[in-house]
Amino acid sequence: MYRVVFVILTLAVISCTNKYKAFLSGYQFSSASTVPKYNNLDYWAAHPWKKDPSDSIPSDLNNKEQDSLVDVFFIYPTTYIEKKAGWNADINDAYLNAKTDYSTILYQASVFNQHCRVFAPRYRQAHFSAFFTDNPEAAIAFDTAYADLKNAFEYYLLHYNNNRAIIIAGHSQGAKMGERLLKEYFDGKPLQQKLVAAYLVGWPVPQNYFTVLPVCDSASQTGCFCTWRTYRTNYIPSYIKKEQPFSYVTNPLSWTTKGDYISSKQNNGSILRDFNKIIPHTTGAKINAGVLWISKPKFPGGTFYLTRNYHIADINLFYMNIRQNVEERIRAYFK
Repeated sequence: MYRVVFVILTLAVISCTNKYKAFLSGYQFSSASTVPKYNNLDYWAAHPWKKDPSDSIPSDLNNKEQDSLVDVFFIYPTTYIEKKAGWNADINDAYLNAKTDYSTILYQASVFNQHCRVFAPRYRQAHFSAFFTDNPEAAIAFDTAYADLKNAFEYYLLHYNNNRAIIIAGHSQGAKMGERLLKEYFDGKPLQQKLVAAYLVGWPVPQNYFTVLPVCDSASQTGCFCTWRTYRTNYIPSYIKKEQPFSYVTNPLSWTTKGDYISSKQNNGSILRDFNKIIPHTTGAKINAGVLWISKPKFPGGTFYLTRNYHIADINLFYMNIRQNVEERIRAYFK
C-alpha cells in the first residue's frame, strides 16, 4: 500500500540515525510488563506537564502567544519500520521513542500547540509490514495498538480532561486508530458534544464508516472530521481505485469537500525539511476520486523530489493552514 513511502522513510531513517541517537540518554525508562503505564509521563510522547518536541514553534512565526483552550489527543503514525523484532513495537525501545518524538511529534503534533494542550500517548504500534499482509497476526497487531490507545484515552478522560473540549488527530496508522476511537467514544455518543473536530489524515474514511459524525465541509464547522490523502495530480494508486465507496476527502486549502482547484496562493505555509523554515505557496490542491491531488510542490531542492505519493507530507504541506484552521474551529466551537 505504501511501498513508495516505505523507501522514502527508510532513507530518511538511515540519514537521521545519528541525530536520533543523540537524544537516547533521555529515554532510558522501562515498563517491566512491556505495556505502557499512562500514570508515568515517560509513556506520553507529548504531555502538557512536561517539555517535549510538541511544544516547539517554528522560528519563522512572529506570533508565539499560546493558550490552552482545548485538548488535542494526537496519535502518531508508523515509525516502527526497521527490521521487525515482533509485530508490535517495544514500548521501551529508546531509539524508536526518540525517533518518534523528534520526527512526528515535532513536525506534526506541534501544529496544534497554539491553542491546545497536546496529549500524545506512546503505544505498541503495529510494524509497517502489517499493512501489506493478510496474516491474522497483523490484525492482532493493530488490535494491540488500539488497546493501548484506548487505555490512554480512558486515562486521559479520567485524570486530565475535566470536561474540556477535545480534538482527535492522527496521521496514517494514527488516523486508522483515530477512526476506531471516534467510532467507539464519539459517534452518536454524549462525548460528541465535546468534539471540536477530528483530523484523520493519511488514511481513508469510508463514506459509510460513521453513523452520525459528518465530514467537515467548511472551515468553521465543528463536531465533524477532516480527512485527506495526498498525491500528485493525475495519479491514483491501484489500491485506491479498488476502494468502494471512495473515502471522504477534505481540501485543507478550502476546508470543503468540493472538487474545485484551490491555488497555491491559498497555501499559507509548509514545514518540510527545516522545522524552523515556513515555505509559503508550495502547492495548490483539488479533490478527485477519494484523494487530494496537488501540483508538484515548490521548495528548495524540490526539483529532485520525484515521488507522486506525498503521504509522508500529508500534514506538513499544509502546516500553516491546519494551524490556522484549528484556531478558527475552536473559536466557532466556543461561540
